[in-house]
Amino acid sequence: MDKEIIGIDIGGSTTKIVAFKKGKMLEPQVVRATDPLTSLYGAFGKFTAENEIDLENIEKIIMTGVGSSFSNRPIYGLTCEKANEFECIGKGGLYLSNLNEAIIISLGTGTAIVHAKKDGDKIITNYLGGTGVGGGTLVGLSKKFLRLENIEHIEDIASTGNLGNIDLKVSDISKSGNLSIANDMTASNFGKFSDLATEGDIALGLINMICETIAMLGIFAGRSVGVRDIVLTGNLSTIKQASDIFGNLNNIFDVNFMIPKNSQFATAIGAALNK
Repeated sequence: MDKEIIGIDIGGSTTKIVAFKKGKMLEPQVVRATDPLTSLYGAFGKFTAENEIDLENIEKIIMTGVGSSFSNRPIYGLTCEKANEFECIGKGGLYLSNLNEAIIISLGTGTAIVHAKKDGDKIITNYLGGTGVGGGTLVGLSKKFLRLENIEHIEDIASTGNLGNIDLKVSDISKSGNLSIANDMTASNFGKFSDLATEGDIALGLINMICETIAMLGIFAGRSVGVRDIVLTGNLSTIKQASDIFGNLNNIFDVNFMIPKNSQFATAIGAALNK
């Protein structure tokens, strides 16, 4: 009988888990808890129960993520290995995008950028850097300016926003054709912050600022290695406004930002593939 390989991405309070059986990925899951160990065991128990996976049918567990350092013992006697998080980001991103080479960006609490490339049966990954701007930035600034720290609530209120009350566009400061850049590009995030801006405007402005910052770092990273395919993964890639923001930059910069299905689980998928 083919046994399952389980990949687990352990964050500070969120754990994502996937498994592969006969080369096919089972439906991934996410569990939130107040600490990494509670999240880890909660995710493992829920996942195995709902997928009717018996412990004797698990070949091994491969863990990654910052929270994996809290777990140094076998889980229920099962073989556990740890995998480099950046390698998992790259492998998971290529798997989800079905590309042979790409820049993989993990938009989590902070942001990590990885160049991944298939070389025969191997995947070569290279961590290019990152930024502290990410989901944590969105939550922190929203808590300060909007008294909101739930991502879903921030998304909902941002859907009512108008960037025209927040951001300064190139068209606001230059006549058409005077500059060799698109008129609808942002010249200054929050550079046109109106006194009449609503909470929805502010929420959308924050999301746009964070996504555009990450996007430009991804574009520069792609140029440094001659790659135009940029795969977005991690929790922040799933927010409602992300696809429009990144999609708008595709034509402007001649790149291919893509957000694959199950993008938030890329690192856990990469862990399961790290056998």
